[in-house]
Amino acid sequence: SWGGTLSTAGGVVFFGEESGAFMAVDASEGRPLWSFQTNQVWRASPMTYMFDGRQYIAVASGNNIVAFSIRE
Repeated sequence: SWGGTLSTAGGVVFFGEESGAFMAVDASEGRPLWSFQTNQVWRASPMTYMFDGRQYIAVASGNNIVAFSIRE
């Protein structure tokens, strides 16, 4: 994967995995928390932004940009 990682103040690390999945892991233990299969090669790093008081994670995946909201 050529993409980087994103770590949050809440202790979650987001990254694109070699299998094409976009993943979130616990920063202190490395325990997987969530994944979403895109079947793409990662060439971009994830980013975070706020909209209407809600935090989102977005990343370029192939010809698309996928975004997910973070639930508390």
